[in-house]
Amino acid sequence: MQAVLSSDARPTRGRVVMLVDNGVHGDSRVQKAARSAAEAGWEVILVGILKGAATEDSWRIGDAEVRLIRMPRRLTHPVAYRRALLRRPLAYKPGPDAKRRLNTLRARRDDLTFRLSEIKVNRTAGGPRWAELAGKARLAAPYFLNKTMFQWVKFRSAQLRRLQESQQNPNSRLDRAALRFWQRVHGDRAWRRLDPELWDFELAFASVVDELRPDLIHAHDFRMLGVGARAVMRARAGGRDVKLLWDAHEFVPGIIGRPANLRWLPAQIAYVREHAPYADAVITVSSTLADLLRESHDLPEQPAVVLNAPPRSLTAEQRATPVPDIRAMCGIDAGTPLLVYCGGINPSRGVDIMIRGLTEMPEAHVALVSVHPNGKAPIMYELEELAAELGVADRVHLLPYVPHWQVSAFVSPADLGVIPIHHKPNHEIALITKFFEYAHGGLPMVVSDVRTMAEATRATGHGEVFRAEDLDDYVRAVRTVLADPRRYRAAYDRPGVLEQWTWEAQARVMDEVYTRLLPHHPGPVQPAEADTAVTPVPNQRAAVPVR
Repeated sequence: MQAVLSSDARPTRGRVVMLVDNGVHGDSRVQKAARSAAEAGWEVILVGILKGAATEDSWRIGDAEVRLIRMPRRLTHPVAYRRALLRRPLAYKPGPDAKRRLNTLRARRDDLTFRLSEIKVNRTAGGPRWAELAGKARLAAPYFLNKTMFQWVKFRSAQLRRLQESQQNPNSRLDRAALRFWQRVHGDRAWRRLDPELWDFELAFASVVDELRPDLIHAHDFRMLGVGARAVMRARAGGRDVKLLWDAHEFVPGIIGRPANLRWLPAQIAYVREHAPYADAVITVSSTLADLLRESHDLPEQPAVVLNAPPRSLTAEQRATPVPDIRAMCGIDAGTPLLVYCGGINPSRGVDIMIRGLTEMPEAHVALVSVHPNGKAPIMYELEELAAELGVADRVHLLPYVPHWQVSAFVSPADLGVIPIHHKPNHEIALITKFFEYAHGGLPMVVSDVRTMAEATRATGHGEVFRAEDLDDYVRAVRTVLADPRRYRAAYDRPGVLEQWTWEAQARVMDEVYTRLLPHHPGPVQPAEADTAVTPVPNQRAAVPVR
């Protein structure tokens, strides 16, 4: 990626503003979509969120411009900041007030202690007895008043803690009644009461999108759907016919909710239901999800499927970065069995089964390509502790992320790729990114029996399926693949298998949707010869003996 240069005068087919609720860097789908749309002749401006201490707020991905904006937290969440006078009338108002009062009283206590110490020192140094008694008498009332106030503030602070614990209890009858009340009163508009923090996206993005005056808004995932819908309505009210494309990355009712906030998931579902009708077209990540979206939102047409597949070819810019050697990073040779996992880690990803399985496979190593540039997630330390407890710490390797276009080549020297995810609604309905990345790296796979991925694996024959969370069945599947890896790799040699799982094929689908939405704009632009110089993704396995 390079810094943003002044825009050139090249003709474009129209302006596409892509919206995403993250910092772009870790989102391979968004990056690929922006690059390929720009290569197809669209003027692409990708707007994301500048988070934390990050300072780089603009650059280019190919010919697509990236702009990051700050999103201040302006509307507080009702669970964390509502007072509930009927339940705990003596509780402080949520916020910093209780802590500030306690610290003020601690400061006064320390000051009184200092003054009492001064009186004692003066008496020890020979001062008169009456001066000591008079000094202590002056401080007696402030001392006992401060002590009493300290106990009062601690009591009210404890009331606040108990209130917040009850508000975060998913089994709270009162909060469930309140949830049902707002849903009945406001219907799909209830998200305004249930999760007003969703307004923060609107407040941050609205003026930016209006100023860019897009022809088409490509809203990535569900939070940007509402932002895009409102921007489209404002533009049309002003006489501009702007189109909205919703890129649905997941099925919102299938998202794992927040245990401490029973309002959150219903709010997101209502938010999507309210804004989905404003989309002029929908694309999504799998045919199963396309069916669910059409049924759930009564869409007039079937969403187009754009898989999150890796690119088959690399640009000159991407070729310039050398691919690290995964086996060298693990400190192992080509003859050591290496099992690899790529992507984020949380309990539902099931990665712990890979570590537990090492106790049954004493020669194997596990590489987890999961460390974010900001450092290890807390769960990674838990996995390291698990590995130490099981005595396999020397065979578990936590490795940093590589650029998305390098993943397939990076993992290709491994023996197999593992996808051990648990049964969750969104896990059942799509082929996830690592599935395609492993395939283009020529890796046999061991996958859990989540529906869509298990069906694809059995149909193609490139791996084995095991029962999710079943250690013995996982070990069986791994041993089966390691016993005859050639058989599974041969599945990729069949015509059409990998071709259908390339980003180039998906980009054509996306461009067809753009073209249909903007029929009066110019057709596809043939890139200049220099811009189309590509090379196939290198496969490091060519240098690794097949066992």
